[in-house]
Amino acid sequence: MERLGTGIGWRPEIADAVERMPGIDWVEAVAENVCPGHLPDSLRRLREGGVTVVPHGVSLGLGGADRPDAGRLTALAERAEALGSPLVTEHIAFVRAGGPLTASPHLEAGHLLPVPRTRDALDVLCENVRIAQDALPVPLAVENIAALIGWPGEEMTEGQFLYELADRTGVRLLIDVANLHTNHVNRGEGPSKALAELPLEAIAYVHVAGGFERDGVWHDSHAHPVPRPVLDILTDLASRVSPPGVLLERDENFPAPAELEHELSTIRRALEAGAVERVKAELRAAAGTGPGRRGDELFAAAGAGRREAAGGGGGELLVEAGAARQEGARSVTGGPGTGAVRRGDETGAVRRGDETGAAGATRGAFGRPHQEEVDGARQRLALAQAALLSALVAGTPVPEGFDRVRIGVQARALAAKRADVVAKVAPELPVILGDGYRTAFLGYAQTHPMTSGYRRDALTFAEHLLSTGRPGDTGARRELRDWWLDRSGPAPRSSRPAHRLARATRRVLSRR
Repeated sequence: MERLGTGIGWRPEIADAVERMPGIDWVEAVAENVCPGHLPDSLRRLREGGVTVVPHGVSLGLGGADRPDAGRLTALAERAEALGSPLVTEHIAFVRAGGPLTASPHLEAGHLLPVPRTRDALDVLCENVRIAQDALPVPLAVENIAALIGWPGEEMTEGQFLYELADRTGVRLLIDVANLHTNHVNRGEGPSKALAELPLEAIAYVHVAGGFERDGVWHDSHAHPVPRPVLDILTDLASRVSPPGVLLERDENFPAPAELEHELSTIRRALEAGAVERVKAELRAAAGTGPGRRGDELFAAAGAGRREAAGGGGGELLVEAGAARQEGARSVTGGPGTGAVRRGDETGAVRRGDETGAAGATRGAFGRPHQEEVDGARQRLALAQAALLSALVAGTPVPEGFDRVRIGVQARALAAKRADVVAKVAPELPVILGDGYRTAFLGYAQTHPMTSGYRRDALTFAEHLLSTGRPGDTGARRELRDWWLDRSGPAPRSSRPAHRLARATRRVLSRR
């Protein structure tokens, strides 16, 4: 895997600052916010300066019951090619439900929701990942997500689920250590246990981000500084493997550039601390392979870990440790290149990369399930996801086994995010409605689930207000109606000369 180094999430609000930041090796851009034919000047300059740009998708819904949408896959592929990216990334999540598989209304979450860690969900996810891999021009990496809620009846831990996913598909993993912390607080899942179960060799890169805790629930906000517990998980990860890349995510509430640079420095120090511990462990292993070797005499060389974290690769001091690790690996995997990977006694031997052979016809960890089994799993998963999403966004009863309090927290979080994003894609609405925007939108969201994207949601919200005679102020209502008419047709009315003249005339007359 190509080494990426240290990066930061590129956002238009901090584009200029990112260009000037020292030590930035790569950036990640939200794929849906990039137009291949009209790349932002900042991204073009970064690319020309040798900075790698990775598109990060948020809307594919690989964990959903439906097969990945061909149009979304084509769009993701176009962005990878336009940016000259070495890989693309997406999430292990579902973002929509309903439709033909359930004969129920199509619903959009507007957010990443967790998939159940069950065999059904894993079978569906593996097939969806393979479909995506076949459609993309570069390798795919998938990210573990933060979750406020857990599914009842789960059959695997997060680490086991990710291990089998990578093992059955060869997909790379994007490990978000902030999401591991979120799941620790919200679901009681130990980050160290998850790291111990992961296929570390499959890691493409790592995300680091901030959040906040409220009433015992951790919210992965990407709008706060990275807390110490997240940095500690990063150090733990780096003590086990040298990640090819690490990236700081920040989506809003952007601080001064100096604060972002300070956070990047803190991340580098956390990586260095982990690298030192890893080198010490490897030197201990090397010291134990030969008679008379004393590990204590080698620990002074552990400073190589700092050079490795800074890009030096550890130098010759890791040669003996690496040889010891390879010797141990041969005894576990049956020798290099065999493709046989053994995971304790939990699942037995797991075949990697040769699922099309005779073992591929067998159900379970040794290969792919039969297609009819996957189709049945899709149907069951579709019904479960539609019931959950309907409870979250349409107020239907909470499915059995879920924590009703947490469902309420998640539902309010989805509505709040929906209001925030609509305000961003249609910034005129908060201006027209003033302080009443948020209350009005949250009231609308309670009875109007999102069925398409955020821009359509903004138009539907405006239609709803106008149909109920709101806002009460005549001038604001007229302005809202003009805004809706301007955007609801096939072409903006404001682009037509006669309409522009009429609007300008109305503005002049209104001032008299």
